[in-house]
Amino acid sequence: MKVAILAGLACLPGTTASSPALEQQVQQVATLGTARSVHTATTLPSGQVLLAGGMASGGGSLASVELFDPARNTVQVLGSLSERRAGHTATLLRDGRVLIAGGYDGGYLGSLEIFEPGTRRFRPAGALIEGRSGHTATLLPDGRVLIIGGVGRGWTFLSSAELYDPETGRSELAGSMSVPRESHTATLLADGRVLVIGGADRTDRRFYNTTEVYDARTGRFEPGPRMANERYKIAGTTVLLGSGAVLVAGGAQAAEVLDLATWSFREVSGRFPEAFHFATTASLQGGGVLIAGGYSDGNHPTAGVWRFQP
Repeated sequence: MKVAILAGLACLPGTTASSPALEQQVQQVATLGTARSVHTATTLPSGQVLLAGGMASGGGSLASVELFDPARNTVQVLGSLSERRAGHTATLLRDGRVLIAGGYDGGYLGSLEIFEPGTRRFRPAGALIEGRSGHTATLLPDGRVLIIGGVGRGWTFLSSAELYDPETGRSELAGSMSVPRESHTATLLADGRVLVIGGADRTDRRFYNTTEVYDARTGRFEPGPRMANERYKIAGTTVLLGSGAVLVAGGAQAAEVLDLATWSFREVSGRFPEAFHFATTASLQGGGVLIAGGYSDGNHPTAGVWRFQP
């Protein structure tokens, strides 16, 4: 699986060099050991990116793990998860460990495991109240992890949320959204609230351009601003930028940025060649954003990796 880097202000194919203050460059920099989508990508304190699990080209969930080094543009095979998972989440904890939650492997997983960077191994870490995939997991300022939505047993789309405490290894219910959402995304804002974006309902044909905001102080979800595009299968493709704005990079051919000053979304100039689903993003040291993998509507995983430089 080839890896390429696209650098520039918008970092999207189709943007011209004549665009104001915008240049772009594409070059192949590495090759992943395994083509994958519906995986996770997590930037470690070292600056390296942990890519875990996902769906293989021929179908089926993966347990394999790889490590991308942006300083050397190299990829290293790193072992395996304790269970094969696709549609799971990976959350960097305050102490540098990584929490792997839920996912799908013929059934909806409630199991949790933690990656220890020092040993480069995974260990069991408790269980969710409801097994789920296609959910989101967001680290809150107090160290707990907010798990939102997804799909559970019996193809049930979930509006429920849970709060997991890595210190105790226990999870508790934390309110509900206004609608069930799957394959959405969630981003911690600078003020400590969590912005929930897009997703789909159980028909898998109704996609949302709506957002909701969770406030841990009240334990409630409130309506947020609408996007320009309906988006789903976007878990892991939003990033809080250094300016406090939110980049939304998946689920449509155009990326969008939420401007907190106006509390509204605007499209970024330039377009992806296709609307890629289940890609991943990871913040890079220096302020850039790595956008990797995903698949098109033809169900073909992409080998592309793009770099957004604000």
